Amino acid sequence: MNVGRLPCIVAVSLALLGCEVSAPNFASLGAQEPISVADFAALIERVSEPGGYFDTDNLISNETGYLNVMDALERLGLQGGAYVGVGPDQNFSYIAALRPEIVFITDVRRDNLLHHLLLKALIERAPTRVEFLSALHGVAPPADAHTWRDRPIGELVDFVDSAWVGRASAQTEDVTVLHDDLAGMIAAYGVPLSDGDYATIRRFHRTFIDEGLGLRFSTFGRAPRPYYPTFRQLVLETDVDGDQASYLATSERYDVVRKLQLANRIIPVVGDLSGSQALREMGEVMRELGVELTAFYASNVEFYLWQSGTFDRWAANLVGLPVADRAVVIRSYFPNFGGGHPSAVPGYYATQMLQGVSTLRVGGFSSYWQVVTRDVIQLR
Repeated sequence: MNVGRLPCIVAVSLALLGCEVSAPNFASLGAQEPISVADFAALIERVSEPGGYFDTDNLISNETGYLNVMDALERLGLQGGAYVGVGPDQNFSYIAALRPEIVFITDVRRDNLLHHLLLKALIERAPTRVEFLSALHGVAPPADAHTWRDRPIGELVDFVDSAWVGRASAQTEDVTVLHDDLAGMIAAYGVPLSDGDYATIRRFHRTFIDEGLGLRFSTFGRAPRPYYPTFRQLVLETDVDGDQASYLATSERYDVVRKLQLANRIIPVVGDLSGSQALREMGEVMRELGVELTAFYASNVEFYLWQSGTFDRWAANLVGLPVADRAVVIRSYFPNFGGGHPSAVPGYYATQMLQGVSTLRVGGFSSYWQVVTRDVIQLR
């Protein structure tokens, strides 16, 4: 079966499938009401722009200190509203803390959308963290997985590590069944995908399976950096006070993310932060829902926008969203871009920081360094 060809009642893309489906409007949707599968797919179509290129699959983050902002986020009391972020699953840790009503994960690479459809299916089929990690890395979960619900994340990691090392020869057949199961779930989301898209999704999952928890961030044509963390490190990472704070650290955090996935309220889209469509259309959806932006995780994308001369377009797009008074931008800074940062935490190569969205409204930046250092919110 070509799972990329779906019935008109499920698929959304008018041009590809020849169906007439109107763009969704969410003015009457309740704050906790699930978004329908058809509207989920239509939202992706409505918001997305044509894809672009970046020199990495970006399956996991390379930001070792990504959780160092968690205490400050909680101190600011930012809850609910809308969250927007770029890249892979580090977004889920911020989402678990902020508990937004709607989430957009945007990236210039269309492959990021495909990656998030894979993560969505894996999370939805896994009631517990150990079942998610097991399926992600292609090992059988413990028979009594429900009793693992509240175990420490370190025990879950140890289980997956041990099971991954001791995989039996039957594992290849089991993974094929898992891939087929996930492909069926992803097809049911109604997003028009080609056979090539499914091959990419399978390749991404195969990478997690082949590399296990030792998977590292990698780029095309550049040697891996010694400071790039493994997925194991990211899962076990702590905040600035030494507390484990990833979305997999506790069942409560995982449940926040899973409920949003089941409600189709984590929307992966293709979008350039400085583009003419994606962010503006997100703003329209937020207005229809009656919510304001509370946090935008931009990583270090602004560095590249500054280099390309499109930073001002990004700033205009961001401040054009409906923005809560204390809304923040979560940024990443790498010291190879310049000097030491005031939010740098000893022992981490990448620096994570918080700044108010209001700093972009003021504008007048003369350098990227000024962008990442103006009005920084204290981490403690």
